[in-house]
This record gives sequence, C-alpha cells and structure tokens, in this order.
Amino acid sequence: MTTPGTRADAEAEDLDVEEALALVKENPGPARSGSGHPGSAHSASPRARGGHGSPAPHHPADSHHRATPWPEARTTAERAARAAARAARRTPVAMPLDAALGLTLAAPLAALTDLPSFDSSAMDGWALAGPGPWTVRDEGVLAGHAEPAPLGDGEAVRIATGARIPPEATAVLRTEHGRTDERGRLHPTREVVHGQDIRPRGQECRSGDQLLPVGTLATPAVLGLAAAAGYDTLTAVPRPRVDVLVLGDELLTEGLPHDGLIRDALGPMLPPWLRALGAEVRAVRRIGDDAKALHRAVTTSDADLILTTGGTAAGPVDHVHPTLRRIGAELLVDGVKVRPGHPMLLARLKDDQHLVGLPGNPLAAVSGLLTLAEPLLRTLAARPAPEPYTLPLRDAVHGHPYDTRLVPVVLREEGAVPLHYNGPAMLRGIAAADALAVVPPGGARPGQEAELLDLPWATGGIGVCFT
Repeated sequence: MTTPGTRADAEAEDLDVEEALALVKENPGPARSGSGHPGSAHSASPRARGGHGSPAPHHPADSHHRATPWPEARTTAERAARAAARAARRTPVAMPLDAALGLTLAAPLAALTDLPSFDSSAMDGWALAGPGPWTVRDEGVLAGHAEPAPLGDGEAVRIATGARIPPEATAVLRTEHGRTDERGRLHPTREVVHGQDIRPRGQECRSGDQLLPVGTLATPAVLGLAAAAGYDTLTAVPRPRVDVLVLGDELLTEGLPHDGLIRDALGPMLPPWLRALGAEVRAVRRIGDDAKALHRAVTTSDADLILTTGGTAAGPVDHVHPTLRRIGAELLVDGVKVRPGHPMLLARLKDDQHLVGLPGNPLAAVSGLLTLAEPLLRTLAARPAPEPYTLPLRDAVHGHPYDTRLVPVVLREEGAVPLHYNGPAMLRGIAAADALAVVPPGGARPGQEAELLDLPWATGGIGVCFT
C-alpha cells in the first residue's frame, strides 16, 4: 500500500546531490539586513601542537607566505565540496518527517491533496443556511466527523472550528456574534456576509500545486506543511558524514586538569556544532599523539569529511602533515591568513573525501570550523549560503597587521559589541557570543561596519539540531 508522501516522492523527478546543490547555488537564501538585527576546544597546552600550546608553532619560515587569504580559503572549501559531490553522485534519500529537519529538499514538494480538503469552519459558532433568524438543530457538528446532513433555508447548526461545513450552508456565525431568543431561534448581532468564516476547499492549494522548490531547507514550518499536504517522507540531500579524530596525549576526558594534563573541550563541543552545520557525526575517536593510529584512522575512514584537532603545525608530535604526505593527499589550503586559527588546513584525500585539520587552541579551532568546515559541509548538504551582512562595531577592535581577525561579538541595538576573552586559547568569549565579527587587517574603529558570521544557535534558525 502506498503511504502519503511516498507516491509523490516516487513520481517527482528527484535530483542527485550535485543537481540539488546547483539549484541552491542559483537560489540563495534571503538577504540579511544590517538594521534591526536582534540584539574550550582543547584548553591551552603547555607545548606547541598546531596551536595547542604557548610557544610559537614551529612552521617553516615561508609558512605565512603560503597561507591562503581568509575569503579565498572559504571559497576553496566550497569548490572542493562541489567537486566531491560530482565525484560521489550521492543519491537523495527518503527521510521520515521527524528525521528531515535541517535537510535540503532534493525533490519539489507538491500537494498530494487540496488544502483544505473539504469546506471547513474557521470558527466556533453556527453554520447557517439562508437569511435569519434561524432554527437551530439539536445535534452539533464536530471536527473529524463525517459530512453532516444538508441544511435547509432558515436552519442553523452548532459547529466547531475545523469541522466540515454542511451542504447548502452559506456562512458561519461566530459564537460571540449570535444570540437566541425565548423560542430558541438564532439572531445575528452584526451583519452576516455570504461565505464568512468558511475555509473553502483548496483555499491554500490544489492537489498537484508545487508548494516548495528543490533546494528548500526543511525547517519546522516546512515539515508542518509537508504533513498537512499528505507527506510521510521527504526526498532530501543526505547529511555529509563526519569522523572526528581528537589528537593529543595531554587530554583528559573528565575531572580537573592536573600534572600537566588538560581537559579536552573539543571532543564535547565539535559533534553538536557539526550537527548544527548539517552533518552526521559518525564517530569521535581519541587518537592521542600516535602517528600510526592517526594513519590507520584516516585511511580506514569512509566519511565524507575527517576532522582532526591539533597537530597541524610542525612540532615533534604534530603528525597531520606527515600523515597527509604519506598517503599522497592534496593540500588545498595549508594555513590561512586569519587570527586565531592560522595553522588550519584542508586536504583532498580522495575525489569524494576531504580532511580539515583544526588547530588545537579553543577559539582557533572555532575559527577553523567556520572558515573551512562550514562552507564544505554546507555545500555538501546543498544548504543555501547565508547572505553576508554587516553591523557597526560599537568599540574599536585591534587588528593583525596582515591577517583577518575573527572576534566574538554580541548583537545589540547599537550594533555588534566585541567581547573580551577572545584569545586563541579561550572559549569564554565565544560561549557568550551571537556571532563572529570579521575584522580586516589593521583593525576596525568604533562605528565601522563589519561582516558578521552568525553562530547556528544564535540565529533562531534551523541550524540548532543538537540530536
């Protein structure tokens, strides 16, 4: 037996992920306006591990010259994801409505029935036939019941919101707009207009009407519309699969730091953040500083994206670069001109598989996540790119002489307010933030407009998928 939703999914011309992605690119999300906007990863390590520690990372002398400008790094990640989608030719999936939140539609949403599918009452009151006063029937009409008996001229019947309108009824009189006399006859207390408070069949849509196009993000309202239109499943772009590899022998998973050991904050933070970016986190593995274990984990993973934490510099236990060289990976981004997070990287392992190496310091890792992982995952998931927007900075922000800075801010009526505790090893600022301000080289003065990167849970959007 065909269930509602399944038939339409089968009849729709489903697109593969690459085609859905292309449609999203042609139809970006709504523009953001600068006005009226509402107003630790690994803790710092005592040694340098791609940003884990206090000593400067031991990069080759030309490492900064090889670094990619921040906007170009994000574009490179998007381009890599589009190439991966072409190579993988991943097939859209039919997802139950309760599992489709945050996915991108890979088939148009067409109505399977008229909405509403019958004439119904928009209010509690009486269904009327002809001019009044009216004789009121004893029995009432409730929602969910079969079609009631027809009304004759001068008749009325009690009716509940959502109930089927009796044949020959001409209007609905709201409860507060009617009164009965001593003989039980119903009189209106204001003028009755033909068809008032009746929702006619097909008022919202007719069967077969396209309700939403390919590329629409499945928000809670989209799920409600799909259910109302008769769907049990939605054909959508599958979530990109991510494996997280946590590096570092100095990391604790519980208790207080002690004896040179520190708490791992990236392990708890990254999976929900990645899910908020539309990914399916399949595994979080703690590798430590073991080159062989890292090699084995990378080469045996079939995830779309492997995410590593720390180990991206050139220290004695920074094994990410040597591992990538050993397996013949192609480095697409090797360092980014951004602070914090300079030693992040993006590598192509296979035509349809990539690795993003995050620095180990907390805010530096967040920077890497939003610079490289976010555009890659968003593109793989065929989500629309957020429209860039700016707000004035309330306070001055010191800048790096040559690199972009990402600074946590809260959004207020007066603009974006920079937060303290924005050092590479700190999470205190980002934990209180609504967004990250993109500060150009040289810094920004008070009142200067700055581009903002919203955090998924601060936008009120669908990104906040923590399950």
